[in-house]
Amino acid sequence: MSAEQQFAKLELNLPPAPAPKGVYKPCLIVDNRWLYVSGHGTVQDDGSLIMGRIGEDMDIEEGKLAARQVGLTILSTIKANLGSLNRIKRVVKILGMVNCTSDFERHPYVINGCSELFAAIWGEENGIGVRSAVGMGSLPDNIPVEIEAMFELID
Repeated sequence: MSAEQQFAKLELNLPPAPAPKGVYKPCLIVDNRWLYVSGHGTVQDDGSLIMGRIGEDMDIEEGKLAARQVGLTILSTIKANLGSLNRIKRVVKILGMVNCTSDFERHPYVINGCSELFAAIWGEENGIGVRSAVGMGSLPDNIPVEIEAMFELID
């Protein structure tokens, strides 16, 4: 099954692809082989943001759902810029940043929300890449999760 077919099977919605809020590109293709996606936040279907700090305003499960929403936002940017999720060969790397209290320690669990989504779309072989998950003292607009990613494109 193609990535587009897998996404349709999941019956999920893509939020609107966010416009840059600074001097940067949402994504960049290098050597017609690599797609770098800038840090994305928790854009919902109506364009609003999920906001809050994990361990203070939301619990770990809400944080994981927020990371899944960031994954959907990344997919929206991919579709807006490449036309199709089928142009992605594999996930190479994810960097997940978690806005959390200083005593929170389960950053990887939160970022699994995005990683599990990508694995469901591109399969375990191509949908799981290398990853870092780190805690932050704050993130823009008080969003709970920001994620940037790198993908390999199909030749």
